[in-house]
Amino acid sequence: MLKLRSTAQGAETPLRGCRSASHCLPTSVALVLLLGCAGEGPAIQAEFQQITFDPLPTIAADQTSVVVSAHASSGLAVIYSSRTRDICSVDSNSGLVAGKTSGTCVIVANQPGNTEFGPAFPVTQNLTFQLDDTLTFVTTLSLSLYDTTTVQAIDASGSPVHYATTTPAVCSIDSTTGLVTALSTGTCTVVASAGTLESVQSATIEPPASVVTAPGVPSGVTATLGGTAATVTVSVETTASGGSPITSYFLTSIPPGIATTSPTLPILVACPANCAGYAFSVVATNAYGASPGSPPVDVVTNFKITTTFYEPDTQPNNSIFVGHYTLDSTTGIVSNLHGKLSESMTGGDEPYPNDTMNWLTLDYQLSTLMASVGGADGTLVTTFLLNTTNTFSNNPAYGGTDGWTPGTGKGWYYGHPGTNPGNAYARVFINLKDPLAELTQAEIDKLAYADCAPGGMMGATCMTGTSVAGYGTTGTMSGYPISQNTEQE
Repeated sequence: MLKLRSTAQGAETPLRGCRSASHCLPTSVALVLLLGCAGEGPAIQAEFQQITFDPLPTIAADQTSVVVSAHASSGLAVIYSSRTRDICSVDSNSGLVAGKTSGTCVIVANQPGNTEFGPAFPVTQNLTFQLDDTLTFVTTLSLSLYDTTTVQAIDASGSPVHYATTTPAVCSIDSTTGLVTALSTGTCTVVASAGTLESVQSATIEPPASVVTAPGVPSGVTATLGGTAATVTVSVETTASGGSPITSYFLTSIPPGIATTSPTLPILVACPANCAGYAFSVVATNAYGASPGSPPVDVVTNFKITTTFYEPDTQPNNSIFVGHYTLDSTTGIVSNLHGKLSESMTGGDEPYPNDTMNWLTLDYQLSTLMASVGGADGTLVTTFLLNTTNTFSNNPAYGGTDGWTPGTGKGWYYGHPGTNPGNAYARVFINLKDPLAELTQAEIDKLAYADCAPGGMMGATCMTGTSVAGYGTTGTMSGYPISQNTEQE
């Protein structure tokens, strides 16, 4: 049973099944939207907010990093993500963008809202990196005795980077993460390598201050799902040692209930049942005491998702959506679902991934619907080609409803017989407790797509993919969902 209600603009939001009033977060943007949890207090007002990017400074040739900045009219903190992870990465909080290779980098600014403000429409900013085949450090090595810090180098071709040190008596470094630990005074030299390229960076390890103290607050703390169910990996970029070797890291959860001690980083922690709803804080300890706890961080993980719809009339080509999204397991919010949708009526005889089909870019996540499907709690998330949900006819005479719900409007385009806006969308199901879990048939049945762009039209009819079990009908060319695969990035 789906648990929803519709706003005046046709977007879907959760009505029942909320854990508390604070979890009744709005899932689509409206000027004024009232949400409530049955029997759990008054409705929550979701005021309108919007995001604006500051002007971007000029990026010089071979410049590998730049800071972007955006502001929400609500005053709430903006969250950054990269839509082109093969070209660039971005720190979700600071907006520091690191270019990996030449090309157009697309940065997305999101603000999911709170109990006062609804979520803002995501806003993008494009950056162009012009990089030669170089390997460049984008962080500066600087640390005192027994400190830890993380270095990062970017290969312009996008190859994986590995780290080593030529001064192992002075400093150690993790070959994968670039976490450096100062072991003694002297010159620490680290080497980044990618293929045949190498880049070297050195720093002088200074002796500790005359007064030795407990460690400083761990900074740059991040938490992601651990790759297996009910685990989280917590990393720390930098910790000031206080002049004495750090002996352990103590991890605690907010709310309380999960705690572990680890002598090394990163920290892998198991959660009871699942990790949803927990944030994490880290304390560093040396012989002189414990640091203050780091500010709690949400568990935020990026995923790649591929859904396939069987198309009996266009074989060997199917309709395929390949996308990416970010899951905040602490709040249960899915953001930045975007990707590309194939048009199976185009292309030759080579099936995906060697196909020559046309692909539509779906950049606008405009619907997030909490759903219980076959007994599993999850989220149905839909991303659109245009920054509107207007896709199918909303004329009741044609079975139209809100202009886009799967299986409605006879598949005729929005505004028929007027001008077709040419919209398209893909809907995926995300298991919030275990995003990597294989979907059940009931969950697969709730996947859907629609293509009202020129390459997906049959006269006035859009090409669609739905199941009878999920929406009461198959697609307009008998297409229906058959699979969804998810990988952690």
